[in-house]
Amino acid sequence: MSTSMLSTVFANTLATTVSRLPLPAVWTAGSEQQRTLILGVVLAVLSNLLFGVLYAYSSFLAPLSGTQVFIWRMLAMWVALVGYLLVSGRLGLHIDKLKALGTVKQWAWLLLPTPIFLSQFWLFMWAPVNGQGVQTAMGYFLFPLMMVVFGCVIFGEKLSRLQWLAVAFAALGVGSEIIRTQSVSWATLWVCGTYPIYYILRRLQGIGAVTGLLIDLTIFAPFAVVYLWLFAPSSLSLVSGSGFFILMLAGLGVMSVLAMKTNVDASQMLPVNVYGMMSYLEPALLFILAVTVLGNPFESAMIYSYGLIWLGIACLIMHGIRQLRSAHKQSKRTKIAPVV
Repeated sequence: MSTSMLSTVFANTLATTVSRLPLPAVWTAGSEQQRTLILGVVLAVLSNLLFGVLYAYSSFLAPLSGTQVFIWRMLAMWVALVGYLLVSGRLGLHIDKLKALGTVKQWAWLLLPTPIFLSQFWLFMWAPVNGQGVQTAMGYFLFPLMMVVFGCVIFGEKLSRLQWLAVAFAALGVGSEIIRTQSVSWATLWVCGTYPIYYILRRLQGIGAVTGLLIDLTIFAPFAVVYLWLFAPSSLSLVSGSGFFILMLAGLGVMSVLAMKTNVDASQMLPVNVYGMMSYLEPALLFILAVTVLGNPFESAMIYSYGLIWLGIACLIMHGIRQLRSAHKQSKRTKIAPVV
C-alpha cells in the first residue's frame, strides 16, 4: 500500500471516529465556517499546550545539559518530520520546491534565516534549566509587539491607536526593567529581536512553514551527529544504552513536530486576529511553568515593568477583537445587500 493511500485511510478513520463522538450542537448543526473556526481554536490550544510541555522537557532529561537536549531534539524532530512527510506522501512536494532553486544566490537567500531558527530552538531548551525561563517567556510576550513594529517599518503597515498604545506600554515596560536592573536580559532581547526577522525573511521568500522547517533541520542534522560524536560521547552512550532516554527523545521529536503541525494548521484555519490572540497562550504558559515547575526566580519588583508589557498585550487583544467585530458587521452587510 502506498504512503498516500495510508494517509487517506488514516484521514477517513479519524473522520469516522469524530463523527461518532457526542459533539456539541454548534459542531453538528453549525456551518462549515463555524466548524473550521472551532477546529482551529482546538488546534491552537493543543499546539500551545504542547509547546508548554516541551519547555519543561529539559528538566526531565537530566543529566543531559540544555544544549545536549537541543541537539537530540533537532535530530528527533528531523526523523519525526521526514517520517510524517513520507507517510502522508508529501515529501516529494517539498523536495520539488527545493529543486526549483537553481542558483547559489537563491540557496544563500534561502539559508539565511536558518541560524536564527536554530538559535531560538537552542534557547528554548537551554533557558528553562539555566535560570532564564522567565526572561525567555517575556521575549515571547514581546514578540507579537515587535512584529507590529517590524510590519510598520518594513511593510509600511498603518498602526491603529490601540497598536501605538500597545507599543508605548511595551517600551515603557522594557525601559522600566532596564532602569531597575541596569541591564536587560539577553534572552529576552534575542527572542523578540531576532525571531521576527526569521518570520519576515521566510515571508519574503514565500517559503511555507513545513518546507522551511525541513530545510533547517536537514541542514543541521549532520552537524548534530558530529557534535554528539566528537564533543558529547558520554551523551551518545547514555542515550543509546537507555530505553528510557530513547523513548523520551522519541516523544520529544513527535511532540515537537505535532506542535509545529497543529500550529501551522491553526494559522491557516483561523482569522489572523484570532490566531494572533491565541498565540498569547504559549508565553503565558511558559511564564507560569518557569516560575512554578522550573523554579526560575521572579522578584516582586518585576511586576511593574512586566505589568506594563501585559497592558500592551491587552491593547493588542482589544485591537484584534475590534477588527473581528468590524469584519463580522461587514460580512452581514454583504449578505443582506440587494442583488442588482
